[in-house]
Amino acid sequence: MGWKGILGFEYGIVQAPLGPDISSPQLVAAVANAGALGFLRVPDWEDPDYVRELIRKTRTLTNKPFGIGVILAFPHKENVKAILDEKVAVLQLYWGECSKELVLEAHKAGVKVVPQIGSYEEAKKAADVGVDAIIVQGREAGGHVIGQDGLITLLPRVVDLVRGRDIAVIAAGGIVDERGYVAALALGAQGVSLGTRFLATEESYAHPTYKRKLIEFDQTEYTDVFGRARWPGAPQRVLATLFFMEWKALPSHENESNQPVIGRTIIHGREREVRRFAGTVPNATTTGDIESMAMYAGESIGLIKEILPAGEVIKRIVEGAQRLIDQQFAPVN
Repeated sequence: MGWKGILGFEYGIVQAPLGPDISSPQLVAAVANAGALGFLRVPDWEDPDYVRELIRKTRTLTNKPFGIGVILAFPHKENVKAILDEKVAVLQLYWGECSKELVLEAHKAGVKVVPQIGSYEEAKKAADVGVDAIIVQGREAGGHVIGQDGLITLLPRVVDLVRGRDIAVIAAGGIVDERGYVAALALGAQGVSLGTRFLATEESYAHPTYKRKLIEFDQTEYTDVFGRARWPGAPQRVLATLFFMEWKALPSHENESNQPVIGRTIIHGREREVRRFAGTVPNATTTGDIESMAMYAGESIGLIKEILPAGEVIKRIVEGAQRLIDQQFAPVN
C-alpha cells in the first residue's frame, strides 16, 4: 500500500483549512484520529495566545499530529511564531509567497511547510525554497481561489516539476470521493485535499443552514462579490444560492463597507457584525439572515448527498480507492 500515506500520515487525505473557523478543533481532531491530516485555521489577525489555545484545545481531543493553515495576505508573523513554538506537525500557507527564511525557521522547529498554489510559477517558487509538499489547487475549488487553471492540467505539470525532489504533491479542487482520489493519483499526486466534503461533516463548525444548502444545491459560481473591502482581488467560488443569483451582477465599485448589517457572529472568540456581501461564512454562532450570507463551495457540490462524520468520509474514500484500484485498474492475469 505504498500509495496511501503522505508527510508521515497514514492516509494521503487532507482536510483543507476551512476559514475563518469552520475547521474546528473537533473536525481536525476527528480527521487526525482517522489517520488523515487535518488543518486548523488561524485568525486573519495577530492573536498568538488564541492560536496557542486553539492548538492546545485540539491536542486535548487527539494525540495524533495535525496542521494549521495561515493566509499570508493577512498579518501573521506572531501567529506563525506561536505555531512554531507549539511544534504543530504541518504549517499550511496560502495566498502569498512562502520565503526561504520561513521554511528554514519551520524546519528548525521540526515543522513541515506545505504551501497551496494555483499556478505553475507559484509551484516553482515554492519548490525552490525547499517546502515539504505542495498543494495544487484547481479553479474547481470552493472558497477563495488563487489560480485560473483546472486541476487536471496544472497537477501533472507540478508533478513533473518536482520529480526527483523530496516534495509530495497534493491535489485540491473538486475532489469528494474515491474516484477523485484515484484520478489524482493517476495524474501523479500522492494525496488529495478536500474542503467542501469536510465542510459537509457533522464536526465542521458551519451553520446548520449552510450545511443543508450544501446538500440542496448542485451549482456553484466563480465570483468576486463577497468581501471586496476586506480582501480585495480575492475571487471565490460560492453556492449559487437565491441571494447570490439575485446580486451576482453587483457593480464593481460596490462592496460590503456601506451595506446593511444582516447578522452577528463570533469568529475566533471575537464578536462581529456581518454586513451584506461580507465574505464571512455563517458558523455555528451566526444569527440573522443566514440565507443572504456567503456560502463557499467547490464544483463537486453535486456529488455530496449527505452530512457525514469526518471519520466516515475518510474511511469511505480509503476503502473505495482500494477497491477501485483492485477491481478496475489491477492487471488482469
